[in-house]
Amino acid sequence: MSVRRAWVGLVPTLWLCGCVTTNTGDMIIKESPATAGAANRQLGAAYLQQGNLPIAKEKLERAAKQSPKDPVIHGLLGLLYHRLGDEKRAEKEHRMALELAPGDPEQLNNYAVFLCDVGRADEGVSRFEEAARNPLYRTPWAAYTNAGVCLRGAKREAEAEPLFLRALQVQPDYTEAVVQLADMELSQHRAADAYKRVADFMKTDPANPELLLLGWRAAHEMKDPAAAAQMAWRLQSDFPDSDQAHTLAQMSGGKK
Repeated sequence: MSVRRAWVGLVPTLWLCGCVTTNTGDMIIKESPATAGAANRQLGAAYLQQGNLPIAKEKLERAAKQSPKDPVIHGLLGLLYHRLGDEKRAEKEHRMALELAPGDPEQLNNYAVFLCDVGRADEGVSRFEEAARNPLYRTPWAAYTNAGVCLRGAKREAEAEPLFLRALQVQPDYTEAVVQLADMELSQHRAADAYKRVADFMKTDPANPELLLLGWRAAHEMKDPAAAAQMAWRLQSDFPDSDQAHTLAQMSGGKK
């Protein structure tokens, strides 16, 4: 199976005033360029999250003209241009964001994703680790996990594993790191390790469809029908409408 990409924390949630002008009777009060830029930044981020790239481009480019020193706007433009396939402009915007906010972990994370996506894994991992070391970063475990995903994408799984383990040291209940580790162990034909990792995690933390399907795959590869049946039952009972439940039905010949 292909490496499961799971970039975390790319588009920030922006709750800002959406008003550019205020109508008070017959008088219209014009907002400052900074306020208008903040409103367009919020709209651009929302459209980017929705995948409406043309409108996101319109709003974010307008925001950059209104608030040219706002690092978040440049970071969002970096994400946008990357999705549009314009790598040169994407890198320029990410670098501008970091010039305006040196060491900002969110911008480091976004730039690192770009670097990994364009095949510059060493630079990307370095940026992720820089973000994770920042004491102001609220989710360093996500940065460590992203660094591991980057290395998996570069087919450097031996280097990725310690990063996923580091994420779990910082945040033991971080499901994404467990999913990545189990998926990697299965790709290396370490089914027993993958099954144990999933089963041990679910003793103390909630299951999700991805974990249960990984557990089923591991048990199936181990030729342990009882363990496979238990994972399948939980997946089909607890998450019957999930993509993973449908995948399981297909993989097991349509049997429920």
